[in-house]
Amino acid sequence: MMPQKNKIPRKYHPKGFEILYEDRDIIVGNKAPGFLTVKALWNKDQTVHSALNEYVRKGNSKSRKCVYVVHRLDQDTSGVMIFAKTPQAQDFLKDHWKDTIKIYYAVVHGRMAKKSGTISSYLVEDDEYMMHSTSDGENGKLAHTEYEVMKETQKFSLVKINLLTGRKNQIRVHLADEGHPVVGDPKYGKSSKPKRLALHSYSISFIHPFSQERLTFEAPVPEYFQRLVGPQ
Repeated sequence: MMPQKNKIPRKYHPKGFEILYEDRDIIVGNKAPGFLTVKALWNKDQTVHSALNEYVRKGNSKSRKCVYVVHRLDQDTSGVMIFAKTPQAQDFLKDHWKDTIKIYYAVVHGRMAKKSGTISSYLVEDDEYMMHSTSDGENGKLAHTEYEVMKETQKFSLVKINLLTGRKNQIRVHLADEGHPVVGDPKYGKSSKPKRLALHSYSISFIHPFSQERLTFEAPVPEYFQRLVGPQ
């Protein structure tokens, strides 16, 4: 399936979201770090969602076209993500989300004793909007994070992650629970010098809502990660 040719003027291209693929049902892109996926209490307008709405309206202020959220990335996480262009596509992607394969890369502090495995816990959110692991299965949501250490230095490790569930802040909490928080994560880790969160959504593989084909898209690991651990 080939993407449609993009004839929309550059000034309407979404800020913070490099489009990798587009057809009548979906938009797939590479989100830049620092951009919210959807509105928050402190920022209701400058989001990838609102930028994509402007993009599909092609500058027509009267247009009611919009895109539909399928999943989210944390504000400081970069990488590949999907938006739907119709409610039907959104429903299909959400209904088949268990068949979607999501691979992330993270740079964490220190060297992990166990070089691969699956971290599992129930996650619950507190009044400060912080997520915590808990043994309380009634109030928490079960989360599974599969990981493999790909490279190590004296200070950092590059970790490949297969996100088996998609809870809020899941990767960041689970790695912090192991004693190896993500570099640049002041919320769950250390207040450190690195400028950005070293967490990136590298690839996503999913069933297309119309063609039923499995599509896979990748967003290259940021050069910043190489400055921390060297090239792979």
